[in-house]
This record gives sequence, structure tokens and C-alpha cells, in this order.
Amino acid sequence: MAVATPLLKDELDIVIPTIRNLDFLEMWRPFFQPYHLIIVQDGDPSKTIKVPEGFDYELYNRNDINRILGPKASCISFKDSACRCFGYMVSKKKYIYTIDDDCFVAKDPSGKDINALEQHIKNLLCPSTPHFFNTLYDPYRDGADFVRGYPFSMREGAPTAVSHGLWLNIPDYDAPTQLVKPHERNTRYVDAVMTIPKGTLFPMCGMNLAFDRDLIGPAMYFGLMGDGQPIGRYDDMWAGWCTKVICDHLGLGIKTGLPYIWHSKASNPFVNLKKEYNGIFWQEEIIPFFQAATLPKECATVQQCYLELSKQVKEKLSTIDPYFTKLGDAMVTWIEAWDELNPTGDNLAKLSIADGPAKK
Repeated sequence: MAVATPLLKDELDIVIPTIRNLDFLEMWRPFFQPYHLIIVQDGDPSKTIKVPEGFDYELYNRNDINRILGPKASCISFKDSACRCFGYMVSKKKYIYTIDDDCFVAKDPSGKDINALEQHIKNLLCPSTPHFFNTLYDPYRDGADFVRGYPFSMREGAPTAVSHGLWLNIPDYDAPTQLVKPHERNTRYVDAVMTIPKGTLFPMCGMNLAFDRDLIGPAMYFGLMGDGQPIGRYDDMWAGWCTKVICDHLGLGIKTGLPYIWHSKASNPFVNLKKEYNGIFWQEEIIPFFQAATLPKECATVQQCYLELSKQVKEKLSTIDPYFTKLGDAMVTWIEAWDELNPTGDNLAKLSIADGPAKK
């Protein structure tokens, strides 16, 4: 029997941030091996990261990031999983799937292994319904459709820019919740995918996430966090807030729900509290800022939208802390670096990266 070709085999990169050997890939081998991996090594660049045999990958460490981006490398976080967004920038594929190295293959209620990547791809290839909620959740799914009263003029839906997956076992909690519920585990598998409505923000988790790089890539900046910054563990949420505002403006959709992965390791709540401490206070002002944020009609590209947001961040959030001026500047640097590595126009070929990273 002929083996089916994996979906989007030549159009998708898997981006993994890590500080350790990638033994977790063994469990993912049946699903990931056909795809190209971009591994972003955090921390000490002199440390050698081992990758199991048989995977097609390129690995970048901090020295590579500094060499490729030069002074603009300052926008890539250090000692923080936000370093993964460098992988988004250097990818040349249309789609990205990013996963943390403590995430394993989950099982559905029947005991079957869940091919998370395949489900993400299905989510991205189907339209979203951000403008009108369908009470049967995803109307494009087998066995579902638009319910009575759903406007026919809206049934074409909107392009899906982001697929946000969930996790069984260790929930994605903040430090205070971790401290009061240290033994809580997520055992509830909900067989549903839904579109997050227009005008509604959400807390985006980067550990099991896919997106259409062509549609929304430049907005997927995980912020300036980690070493030397007064905040951590808000990198993926920052990207989620910015992305949602831009998707709403450009008429794009974001889906959440399936697929699940198995999150195996809870990070230390006391370490997390130290990283999140400022963010817990600041988010009470950051979220109203994003809820009220509007972008002018002239902003027609993701880059234009993002630069406008960076201006508003500096104008309106810098009163909270000078860090937000630095973050706004980093957002601009990120877009400049993105455009350098991803030039557009009829006469511009994709730039090749001289002296590339370790390849396998």
C-alpha cells in the first residue's frame, strides 16, 4: 500500500527552542521526520546540542544569531524561549509549527496517538469565522456545518492565520495558580476547534502553535524578554495580543482547540513568579491598551500594522515603565531585521544566509 505524502511536507518548518539534547524528538519521529526542523539553541553557545539521527535540521545558537543579524540581534531575547522567533525569521517556508521540548505525543480518548501537526495543518487550511460565531464551533469540519440563522454572505469565512493548540497533563498556568494548585492536571479532552471572535483577545501559548508565515509572520515577535529584561513568560502572550489586533484589522482568523499535546514538565513556580512578577501587574493595563488599539486604514500589510502598534506601545505604555520604550524600539528592530532577511518585490530573490548554521 502506498504511504500518503505528509501534508505540506515542503511548505512547513518546525521551530524548536531548546537548551538541552532533543531526545523528545524520538517520540515525535513518525510525525516530524518528513519535515525540516529549525532548532534555536538558547543559553551557552559553546554547549553542543544532540539531535537524534535521521532528522533534517538546521541549528542556530547565539553566535549564529549575532552573526546573521549583527546589531539587530539585540531584538532576540536571550535565556528565554522567545528566542524561537529567530527561527520564524530565517525560515523560508509558508507555514511554521513551533513546539517546546517538554511536549510529547498525547493520546485521544480512544488511546490513539494524536498527530498534532496534521491537525494544525487542517486548521490552517480551513477558513475561520471571526465575524459571526457558529454554535457548532468549526463549521468546516466533517460532520458539522453552519447552523440555522448563520448569514450566507459570511459562510466563505476568513483566511486562518493562526492555529492555537492545547495541552493535556500540565496546564499552562501562571505562577500564583501553580502555587495554589501544584497537583492539578488537565485530563479533559474537548473534541472541538473554534474561531476566536473578532474584538476578543486571548492568552496565546507558544508551546503548541502553528501559523501561516506568509499571512502573519512579521507579527509573531515574542517580544524582548528574559535575560536583562524586567519581565519573562509573557513573550508568547505579547505576540498573541499583537497578532490578534492585526488579524482583526486585516480580516484574518485565529483558531483554538485541537490538537492536544502532552505537556510533561511543570516549570518551577517560584522561578516563574520572579519572571512574571511585573507582568502580573502590568497586564492589567496592557490588556485594556490592546482592547482599545485601532489601526488606520492605511496600514495594509502586517509590517505597517506592527510598526503602528510599536508607536502606540511607546506612546501609551511607556508611562507604566521605561521598559515599554525599549520594547517598542525592539519591535521596530524586529521588523527591520525581518525585512532584511525576507525582502519582497519582483527583482529581489530571497537572501541567502552566508556561512549558515550547522546542518544535517
